[in-house]
Amino acid sequence: MSRGGLSTVFGRPPVDRRKPAPSDELLAALPTPLFAIDADGVIHELNNAAESLLNLSRAAIVGMTIFEVMGHTLNSLPNETMVTAYDQEIVLPGGRAQQADLLVSPWPERAGWRVITLHLHPAAGPIARRSAREGGSRTAAGAAAMLAHEIKNPLSGIRGAAQLLETGADDDARPLTRLIREEVDRVAALIDRMENFTDTRPLDCGPQNIHAILEHARAVAVQGMPTTIHVREIYDPSLPAVLGHRDSLVQILINLIKNAAEALGPLGGTITLTTAYRHGIRMLTDHGYGRRELPIEVCVVDDGPGPPADIAEHLFDPFVTSKPTGRGLGLALVQKLIVDQGGMVEYAREGRPERTVFRLLLPRAERTR
Repeated sequence: MSRGGLSTVFGRPPVDRRKPAPSDELLAALPTPLFAIDADGVIHELNNAAESLLNLSRAAIVGMTIFEVMGHTLNSLPNETMVTAYDQEIVLPGGRAQQADLLVSPWPERAGWRVITLHLHPAAGPIARRSAREGGSRTAAGAAAMLAHEIKNPLSGIRGAAQLLETGADDDARPLTRLIREEVDRVAALIDRMENFTDTRPLDCGPQNIHAILEHARAVAVQGMPTTIHVREIYDPSLPAVLGHRDSLVQILINLIKNAAEALGPLGGTITLTTAYRHGIRMLTDHGYGRRELPIEVCVVDDGPGPPADIAEHLFDPFVTSKPTGRGLGLALVQKLIVDQGGMVEYAREGRPERTVFRLLLPRAERTR
């Protein structure tokens, strides 16, 4: 039986090896950011990964110079030969500085033109745009389920025993029984928070007005904030509805705004809430089949010092915190809730001077006819 016959038997059509794959599809699928520039450094072509890196659409990038989009002139690199420039600092739009290796190749068919690919260093780029983060959420879910089962049930018995002791205790002993009850309640409240990780029920997502959600979260979060902290909004009023779960989005934003206020401390500063529409932002769907568009961006920005460098890569892992009284569950829960509704959350230090940015990337709701 011929090779083509075998393919037909096993349900797979024969491959026509004489027909090459469309070059535009290959370019779009390439996970490495790629730019094609002319002799003057003007960008004429790029791929989806480059759009995602710059947080700009192709229409906005084409016509700009390579210096404008990543602060690199390439003047010191030869035009005629392929060359790799290691450990280059590139400055992306918004002042984001990153380390990358640049592979620059001449385009033989076009005199003076070059093709540039970027290979970002592993530590560079926003934190948490990785599917591995979802694994951390699943680990937290297993730990929370075990602890809730093994600890919470005995706590109710301890609390009940303390109440019985308190009824017959003298005045000197009552403060001790009250202390037992208060500590049991505190531990039970902590476990209640951990149990949020074990809830695997799908969220009931629908069209949401993100600006109404932001306003509600802001009104709740600012209660009790020092007067030295100012909150400002920079919104895109033309944004379409997002596809999300309202209560979860409110909880996420309250957590992020309160975290920003705690980072600023009593001396205060500014928290900036922004929204924008970002073309070309995509993430792979489950198991890598297809891509999900995430065009709606919501940022919570503060001008505080940011977390220590040694924990920055692990901010969304459970039980990781820089706060003396923190539990390390707030950002892990933010990550879980965002993933549950098909979005992403990122952390980065951006700008000059640097500011802390937590960026939510969300799908838009389907247009209704």
